[in-house]
Parts: sequence; C-alpha cells; structure tokens
Amino acid sequence: MAKDTVSVTDNVTGKTIELPIYHGTLGPGAVDIGKFFREFGYVTFDPGFVSTASCRSSITYIDGEKGQLLYRGYPIEQLAEKSSFLEVAYLMLHSELPSQDEQQAFLEKITRHTMINESLKSFYQGFNHDAHPMAIMVGVVGSLSAFYHDSTDIRNPEHREIAAHRLIAKMPTIAAACYKHSIGEPFIYPQNALSYCGNLLNMMFSMPCESYEVDPVAQKALDMIFILHADHEQNASTSTIRLAGSSAANPFACVASGIAALWGPAHGGANEAVLHMLDEIGDVKNIPKFLEKAKDKEDPFRLMGFGHRIYKNFDPRATLIRKMCHEVLSKLGDENDPLFELALKLEEIALQDDYFKQRQLYPNVDFYSGIIYKVLGIPTNMFTVMFAIARTVGWVAQWMEMIGDPDQRIARPRQLYEGPVMRDYVEFSKRS
Repeated sequence: MAKDTVSVTDNVTGKTIELPIYHGTLGPGAVDIGKFFREFGYVTFDPGFVSTASCRSSITYIDGEKGQLLYRGYPIEQLAEKSSFLEVAYLMLHSELPSQDEQQAFLEKITRHTMINESLKSFYQGFNHDAHPMAIMVGVVGSLSAFYHDSTDIRNPEHREIAAHRLIAKMPTIAAACYKHSIGEPFIYPQNALSYCGNLLNMMFSMPCESYEVDPVAQKALDMIFILHADHEQNASTSTIRLAGSSAANPFACVASGIAALWGPAHGGANEAVLHMLDEIGDVKNIPKFLEKAKDKEDPFRLMGFGHRIYKNFDPRATLIRKMCHEVLSKLGDENDPLFELALKLEEIALQDDYFKQRQLYPNVDFYSGIIYKVLGIPTNMFTVMFAIARTVGWVAQWMEMIGDPDQRIARPRQLYEGPVMRDYVEFSKRS
C-alpha cells in the first residue's frame, strides 16, 4: 500500500502537519487522520461516516459511478451467471474460488451444521405467534453462543472458522423455523440431499404429512438473490458487526447485532417497502398520478425500489435480477395477478420517463427481489429475514477479516458536544 502525504494547515494557529495518504488497489485514497486530534486538538465531524474509511478490507469493492460490484475482485455479473451461493460463500471466506475438492469439503461442512439444537425449539415457543420474524431471528441467533461454546474463542482460528460455518449453515434453518412458528406449522428438519436454497424452500413450505418437490426455477432464483445480497462493503449492518466485534464479542452476538441493524426500514426493509408501495398505488391506472406525486418535492410519497444511494448510474445487481424476475413471473407467476401487472407497468413507464432517466432513478435490486419473493410465496414480513440469510456470508467474512487485522482496536468514535457547560447542582428547595 503506497503512502503519500497531504499538508493540512490550521489557519488559526498557523501550524501545518503532514498526514499520510494510503492507496488501495481500487477506489479513492484515504487520509490517515490518526494524529489530527493530537496535533491540532480538533476531531473530525462526519455524520454517518460517509467520508470516513473505518477499516481496511479486501472483500468487496463498489464503484457507484461505473455501476460496478466486485466480490474479491470478481464482477458480480460473472458470479451471478456462473457460480452458486455456497461457492461465493467459500470465496468470501477464503479469498479465492475453491477447487473441486475444496468445494466438496466446504459443502459437507455446511451440510453437517444445518441442524439446530433441539432445545432451541422451545425457545421459539416463547414468542407470540404474531411476533415479527426478525425479532425472533435476533433472539435465536444471539442465543447460539449459549449452545456452541466450542466456537466462541475469537482468538482461535479454528473456532472462528467453525462459527462462520455454523452461522452460514444454520441461518436457513432458523429462518424457516421463524416462518413455521408464525403460521403454527411444525418445524421441518433440514435434508442433507438438498441444496442450500432447496433446503430452505423445503423447510419453509413442506409438511410432514405430504411430499414436497422443490421447484428448480424457485431454487435458481433464490440462489441468485442470495449471491447478489451476499455483501455490500461497509453498510450499516456490516459496520455494526465490526463495531460490536471490535469489543471482542462472540461471533453469534455480533451477527445478532447486524440482524438488528438490517431490520431497520432504511436498510434491509426496502424490498418490503416496494410491496407496500404497490399496494398503495393499487391499480395500473393510478401510476401516472403517483409518478407525479414522486416528482413533487413537497409530497412525502416516494417511489420505493428506484435509484440507489451508492450507485449513481445503475445498480448492476438490478440488471441481473430483472431478467430472473421476468423468468420467474413467466414460469411461476399468475399472469392475471394485478400486483405483478402493476409492477411490470410501473417499471415500463418509469424506464421511459425523462424525469427518472435524467436522475438515473432506475429500478434497483430491491424492486425486483420483492416481486420474486412474492411469486415464490414468501410473505412480506419474511423479506428482511431472507436478506439476513444471504448477508450472513458477508458478515462472517467481514468479522473474520476484522479479527485478523493487527491494527484493529475497539471502536470509539468521538463527538461534537453541544450540551450545557459545567454547572452546579441546585438544591430542590431553591429551584424556581
């Protein structure tokens, strides 16, 4: 990592210091401000950390201007077309694509860890049947450290790897149990003969009293969605996991904290918001009216699932999932379903509207993933749970990278204090 410097002068005192500039393999350089406070006595002010690099990472790279997303250097387009979710999981954890033997060994390890401790079944019964699945998932994942003591020593590389495998393997089982609990159906055990996504679908939709056949189109669509959602740089939930992990918390607690952050509607709830928006629009004939509302800055209505904070041109994941969405709709969807007709018409009109074209407000990955989930029969309150399953791969990869970073310290952001200056306590009897 090459190092240059930048000169910074305090115009009040006239003092000048040199700050190192670090250059990664891609993207903008980073100014090391470690001695800024020590030399100048100032802290930097960056709400939301939008201009702050909180860590070094070699996992994911995004170029929002080019519409580029790389996992360990591989373009998302190539991985989504040619790879599988568990192969991407191996890549995230080990930096390189696996050989055939390595992939087979990895699949066997994941398969071996898909079961959850039987005692966890009673844990689910402590939640009301109408509890949000994300609330259940936060609790269950956080409790895993009470069951798997042999993988909570974060300084032991073998423990870290076992914990990573367990989290990736058990998340579909935990998620399916959340769903089954909400509808009052019996939990379904994982089947070792099924694929990762096939297993999830089977655990969600099969019943002990009858056979269930996993649809290959549904399995393929789910696998692609999971690849597209596997990681996305230092987003809110990933940063939360690194923040929690910096205190040496166990990996299950860290991932539970990430799930809690993902639950926020501004982060993981976008595809759920798309469905609510479509319900609000209601009918194809109402689209023009709602498009005008979206253009009105004084109107609170917003088109959900269009544009992206990071991607200023287009979301490369949306290009991939759009094709899959249309394939799923044509093979599994009800052509007469007004919701799907509305979604496709909204997409068509928005793509042709100059207002949205000029602002690059194209449908993003959340617009299409919500529709796919709907076609597959996954209820809206499970959308963010599905996101959490996929993102677990990125979370554990980021956590393992952080633990192995020799420069890692416990996170301790500063603040700009705007409260009262020091004052003396006033006796109760003397207060007016």
